[in-house]
Amino acid sequence: MKFWVLSISLIMVISCKNKVNNPEKSIVDNHELKTKEMDIQYAYTILYVKDIPRTIEFYKEAFGFEKKFLTPENDYGEIISGKTTIAFANIELGNSNFKKGFLESNLNEKPFGIELAFTTSEVEKVMERAIKNGAILLEETVTKPWGQQVGYLRDLNGFIIEICTPIQTAE
Repeated sequence: MKFWVLSISLIMVISCKNKVNNPEKSIVDNHELKTKEMDIQYAYTILYVKDIPRTIEFYKEAFGFEKKFLTPENDYGEIISGKTTIAFANIELGNSNFKKGFLESNLNEKPFGIELAFTTSEVEKVMERAIKNGAILLEETVTKPWGQQVGYLRDLNGFIIEICTPIQTAE
């Protein structure tokens, strides 16, 4: 019994000596370790819509996003929107993916509790352009207590779009 206690104590002392005493460094090391263990990135947001070409055209006219890809069948498409791809799949594809079904976004219903957020230094200008191209005003632009300007729209499919300034952090 004494042998096991001594062995475990020795192992703990050796492993503690190999640890960095700086807690911030330890957190970074642990995060890097977890990232290496799981190769994962947020890559896509896919919205299920009725008309992919029309939706891609809306995002081009309303926000300036260009088409990245569209299948010949017009059942899936992507726009160039920054680091994360915004994609659109048709309702039929959604029904084939989700055997138990899903709720379709509908302009006549309350919006889903999720949004696409686009940052800009010109919130009012982007809001006006989007509305002129078919977006529906959901909430007027306001300045949040932390200084960020934020306005909300709904796209032609009923999804919420936030137009906002980037959040300024003190560094």
